[in-house]
Amino acid sequence: MNVEDTAQNDEKLSETDTNAAETDSNEGQQTENVADEKAADSENVSEPAAPQEDWKPKYDELNDKYLRLMAEFDNYRKRTLKEKMDLTKYAEEDVLKGILKVVDDMERAIKNLGSASDMDAVKEGVELIYKKFTSFLETRGLKEVEAMHQELDTDKHEAVAKFAAPSEDLKGKIIDVVEKGYYLHDKVIRYAKVVIGE
Repeated sequence: MNVEDTAQNDEKLSETDTNAAETDSNEGQQTENVADEKAADSENVSEPAAPQEDWKPKYDELNDKYLRLMAEFDNYRKRTLKEKMDLTKYAEEDVLKGILKVVDDMERAIKNLGSASDMDAVKEGVELIYKKFTSFLETRGLKEVEAMHQELDTDKHEAVAKFAAPSEDLKGKIIDVVEKGYYLHDKVIRYAKVVIGE
């Protein structure tokens, strides 16, 4: 190798070293720039705003409304519970008022029984009281279950005995009612106890 070649090699090496140094300084500068940008960004991100004092009146207003609503609801619940209890307690009041009129008539009839000379008049009076009472019950929705000479219907009748039918057309039908049955509106509340002809 001659001196010229060596000098050229040295120049190339020094250029490479210079380029490498420039690259390192550029990378360092870029790293510093990125760090500076991050620092600037973090400075630009504002801290959460401190709570403002104007929320307190709004909170107090909403809390007051809530407490009032809860108190009103509690009063409503107590009032409806009391009304329900009163309704259950005094549900029979109407019925009993109507029965009291019949009781008054019965008491008058019993009072006059000792001094009554005409038994037909007494019977008529008792029948009138009975009619008054049954018509009152009908107005309250109580109705008698028809049974006599009807076919046995287990939804309304309860057979308690069988006897010989007095005629051919009454075979398999009800020939006697031991105890009347009743509807309350459309519901059977007592089945008619009946005797069936065979």
